[in-house]
Amino acid sequence: MGEYGFNMEYRRLGSSGMYVSEIAYGNWITHGSQVEEDAAIKCVKAALSEGITTFDTADVYAGTRAETVLGKALKGVRRESYELFTKVYWPTGTGKNDRGLSRKHIMESVHASLKRLNTDHIDLYQMHRFDFEAPLEESLQAFEDLVRQGKVHYIGFSEWNADQIKSALNIQKEHGWTRFVSSQPQYSMLWRVIDKEVVPLSEKEGIGQIVWSPIAQGVLTGKYLPGKKPPVGSRATDKKSGAGMISRWMRDEVLTAVQNLKPIADEHGLTMSQLALAWALQNKNVSAVIMGATKPTQVKENVKASGVKLDASVMSAIDAVLGTLPEKDPTKNESPNPRA
Repeated sequence: MGEYGFNMEYRRLGSSGMYVSEIAYGNWITHGSQVEEDAAIKCVKAALSEGITTFDTADVYAGTRAETVLGKALKGVRRESYELFTKVYWPTGTGKNDRGLSRKHIMESVHASLKRLNTDHIDLYQMHRFDFEAPLEESLQAFEDLVRQGKVHYIGFSEWNADQIKSALNIQKEHGWTRFVSSQPQYSMLWRVIDKEVVPLSEKEGIGQIVWSPIAQGVLTGKYLPGKKPPVGSRATDKKSGAGMISRWMRDEVLTAVQNLKPIADEHGLTMSQLALAWALQNKNVSAVIMGATKPTQVKENVKASGVKLDASVMSAIDAVLGTLPEKDPTKNESPNPRA
């Protein structure tokens, strides 16, 4: 059992003093859109009961409704007992300034997020993509001001490449501003684009990864079978949420390889989901993996990946099964230019 009576284990977020649960709860497409509100609240309660203390959302998720649902679900929970993460960048309205990382949008967005989340501070505020239009110094100054005002405790970014990270760190160092402690990239057995450049830089600079889509939108659960139609109601059939992103994995060669991972999971007494989450957690630069859930049973299953140690022979066996299928090209870690 972990330090708090749970099986959950906790890691420091980068070089910061703040701990996060190895399994974080994210509500990207599962709150306010795919999952009804009462089910979403039950999932959050299940997460808390299993020792998850880290909750990740963003202003843009479900057209801002995801933050509202998370705020309701956490109502009455002691604020100091969990870590609340959100983000800014993507459009939250139709106006020209309702997007990006201008000072105007950051300041307006953070106050809207605080209101929806029903809190007076955000533990980690993240730049949701790199903004090629707003001056980087302007964006970083706005984040620094929020830290000084006590509205934000730590800062990070999502899907930045190594050169963008270096540019920001140089500006922060030059001004003596708060440094980034986190990176939120997509990362899974099938998507490893951060390994070559972002991870080595992050290790050197004290930045921890909070990874999203560690189960590759559900493909690594093994529920999608080669040559068969996706199950009704699954993410691959939901055009409003995950169908577009999951489509890259819906090739028979990928689905066949994933089925061949099952004996490895079985041999170690893990479900396919647990194996996928545990695989990402073997990377010491990963502070937490974000999981979503549509029902509490999924939460209870996935948290069992915390603390699982996979030795080198297991990691090699996974690599042998997947062969050349994983994407490793560091240029795939990118932000839209100009901002979408």
